[in-house]
Amino acid sequence: MAKNQDEEVLAGESIEEVGSDPRVYELGFHLDPELASEEVKKAYQEIRAFIETLGTIVAEGDPEKIQLAYTISRQDTAGRRDFDSAYFAWIVYEATPANHAEILTSADVDKRIIRFIDLLTDKDAARHSVEMRELSLKTSERVDEPDASASAELDAALENVVV
Repeated sequence: MAKNQDEEVLAGESIEEVGSDPRVYELGFHLDPELASEEVKKAYQEIRAFIETLGTIVAEGDPEKIQLAYTISRQDTAGRRDFDSAYFAWIVYEATPANHAEILTSADVDKRIIRFIDLLTDKDAARHSVEMRELSLKTSERVDEPDASASAELDAALENVVV
C-alpha cells in the first residue's frame, strides 16, 4: 500500500488530489510586460475562458502592471530575458483534480505567462480577498481627497498673503 502511494507522489500527483471531488484553487500569474494592453486583456480573457470551460470561477483580479520585488530571468529560444515588471492577475476557481491538472499544463505551456503559482484555497478566503481589495481602494480614495483640499486651502491662503 505504501509503495503505491509513493509511486503516485512520484508521478506528480499529491495524495490529496487522488479523489475526484471538486476543490477550490487560486491561480496567480505574471504576464509579459512587453505585451500591448489589448494583448494583455486578450491573454487574460483566453486564460479565464479556458478555466471556465473546466471549472467554475469564484473570484478574480484583472491584470495590473506591477513592479516586481526581484528580477525574473527566463530562458527561451531567442535567449535569456529579464523581467523587472509584469502584469499580475489571479483567478480563483473550483475544479476537479483532473481538470486542475489540465489548467496547470495550459498555464505552463502559455508563453505569455512568465511565472505562475497555484494554491489550494477555499471560497470564503477568495471572497474575503475581493472584499479587502475593494476596501483598500475606497480607503485610498478618501486619503487622496484631504490632500487635494489641503493643497487648495494652502493655495488660497498664499494668494491672500501680501508681500
